[in-house]
Amino acid sequence: MSLIKSISGIRGTIGGASGQNLTPIDIVECAAAFGFWAMQHKENPKIVIGRDARISGELVSQLVSNTLIALGIDVIDLGLSTTPTVEVAVPMENAIAGIIITASHNPKQWNALKFVNEKGEFISAADGQEVLNLIDSGNIKFAEVDKIGTIKKDDTYIDKHIDLILQLELINVDAIKAKKFKVVVDCINSTGALSIPPLLEKLNCEYILINENPTGEFAHNPEPLAAHLVDLCETVKRENADLGIAVDPDVDRLAFVSNDGTLFGEEYTLVAIADYILSKTPGNTVSNLSSTRALRDVTEKHGMSYQASAVGEVNVVTKMKETNAIIGGEGNGGVILPALHYGRDALVGIALFLSHLAEKNMSVAQLRATYPNYFISKNKIQLTPAIDVDEILKQLSKKYAHEQINTIDGVKIDFEKEWVHLRKSNTEPIIRIYSESETEAGAERLADMIKKDVDIIIEQ
Repeated sequence: MSLIKSISGIRGTIGGASGQNLTPIDIVECAAAFGFWAMQHKENPKIVIGRDARISGELVSQLVSNTLIALGIDVIDLGLSTTPTVEVAVPMENAIAGIIITASHNPKQWNALKFVNEKGEFISAADGQEVLNLIDSGNIKFAEVDKIGTIKKDDTYIDKHIDLILQLELINVDAIKAKKFKVVVDCINSTGALSIPPLLEKLNCEYILINENPTGEFAHNPEPLAAHLVDLCETVKRENADLGIAVDPDVDRLAFVSNDGTLFGEEYTLVAIADYILSKTPGNTVSNLSSTRALRDVTEKHGMSYQASAVGEVNVVTKMKETNAIIGGEGNGGVILPALHYGRDALVGIALFLSHLAEKNMSVAQLRATYPNYFISKNKIQLTPAIDVDEILKQLSKKYAHEQINTIDGVKIDFEKEWVHLRKSNTEPIIRIYSESETEAGAERLADMIKKDVDIIIEQ
């Protein structure tokens, strides 16, 4: 059981002791701190909230809503929604901020509060630190009885979000409709079941849903990785579908399955979409340090510039703004299209991918074969209080000082034809080890080599 308070919000397991797990006390403290921070010097404060379908969602949502109205803030509650939908709704509502109640890819016992600013973008590290400082400051003041806020329910924003997507020039609605794609969707028993079907219906797609009941009782580990998508792959092949779609519980990560039942590759979601966008308009791209080199290759193929950021959506967005990137995201299937909003969005990713597929007039498997092959091995080391992460990273930097080293986020070691990236997770008590090579065996060999190095350092 765990509790993590960070600059991006609060995340933890439901139940247990305050300060050690995500309890009502912790939820109220953090919601109060964020609400009080957001409403400073703002007239008519209003905050948008929304949640995924996990079991604890309604409980957490009520605690958050009532804490905010106790501060004098009006709450617009989208109910069951998606992370990108809340992000879109915040500026549309002229709200001062948003709170998304989701633990993303974490298992059902987890939940979290994610904080976004008035633009619908995740708050900066500096703003997040201000919120953390407020929690124990004793400076939070609640509203007098006549100034308590109100709660308004609004379940229309998924439809509004979809309408905004379909109005984008990059979405070739007519071409998609003409193809009449047959699609299998793994909704992971969350809000993908409420948001993806109406999008596909408006694009004239036939669809088959699995794990479609938004109960929060996830049918499998909710992270859309290969080991968890066996049922989706088998269903695509059995139903002779054109493709499969997998999302995480809050619908900001996106993975595809090819028509032959093989994985398109979560890393290649952004690669394919960037290829499509760059074929339409020139511009730069951004992904994080742990993402595949294939995005750089595709970007340079179009004569454009690629840049890497530190891991984390807020860091990707910052780098995208700095470089005026027209598409960016993360290798975990997170697609960020500034023309819509600066946030990972599986719904716009689906529409862009289907546009690409329709215009290419080829199967998903054929499309995948047009991209360079890299293989990423994703590993982790469980942390204990005795492990000194900083010392591990320092020692690895020394050992591989003759290679290209990047330390803006943990340590990334770039070899001639492969790389490995080690960093402490912001969401779990682990060190993440991502390695990429031109073969699967090469990526695993590299990861094993680095893990042995780490074991030696820990034992010293």
